[in-house]
Amino acid sequence: MISVNELSPGELAALLHFHAEAGVEWLLEEEAVDRFAEFDAMKAARRNAAAAPRSESREALPRAVAQTAQKSTLAPERPAPRPQPSIPDGEAVQQARFAAESARSLPELKTAIEAFNGCNLKHSARSTIFASGDATSGIMVIGSAPGADDDREGQPFAGRPGQLLDKMLAAIGLQRDAILLTQVIPWRPPGNRIASTAEMDICRPFIERQIALAAPKAILVLGNFAARVFFGESDTIHGLRGQWREIAAENRTIPAIATLHPQDLLTAPVNKRLAWNDLLAFQAKLAEL
Repeated sequence: MISVNELSPGELAALLHFHAEAGVEWLLEEEAVDRFAEFDAMKAARRNAAAAPRSESREALPRAVAQTAQKSTLAPERPAPRPQPSIPDGEAVQQARFAAESARSLPELKTAIEAFNGCNLKHSARSTIFASGDATSGIMVIGSAPGADDDREGQPFAGRPGQLLDKMLAAIGLQRDAILLTQVIPWRPPGNRIASTAEMDICRPFIERQIALAAPKAILVLGNFAARVFFGESDTIHGLRGQWREIAAENRTIPAIATLHPQDLLTAPVNKRLAWNDLLAFQAKLAEL
């Protein structure tokens, strides 16, 4: 086994990043625990209890277990995590819809999402990711779900995907701070898995209300999951990208086009030419509007 002391700072950082991407939330307890000594002590206590007369066994065993617990190197007990209330999916959707519709501004909607506990994704995420940027720009970019970097930094499109997105936007004359960036799901799914249908149904009222309150003139949708959510199809992003469609937002419709997510482009750089064509189409639409 390789000791942490044998790793360079760069290697240690890479190892921690790997664990974070894999969904590891806790690494070690605050104090070392010798589980082998603890197990041996428990076995010894059981043997002693079994060897004692049956009349004394009822008192000896609890005494031995108590002594074992005192002698073992157990870390200080942590308070048990508070159980989260289990809300039926249908009821959670209704609560989410009520909370979203009650918000009259984006700040109010952010407060409502942060106070909402009806989605299990929130209980495993570090951060609630809300829209950032300029809500008055008329331009909205919507991704799929927060990644590990987003969850750590508390903002959408952080880390390497965010850096690539900044370059993509700059290529068509846009800047992150001058448009509105958000994501379909406000909480990172564990291990970056795809959100379930029930989880998406619960989160849908929040993203729909974001669109209605921001009232953008055009929307750029990033990634396979987000495109399926808005366009209601099961095709891949390669079949959904590059086509202008409409997203309904209360009493109006907004033109939207989908393209590959920056993470997709990091995985398969050969697809950058496809994304570039989509970005040019988005730029031309903005010029028309």
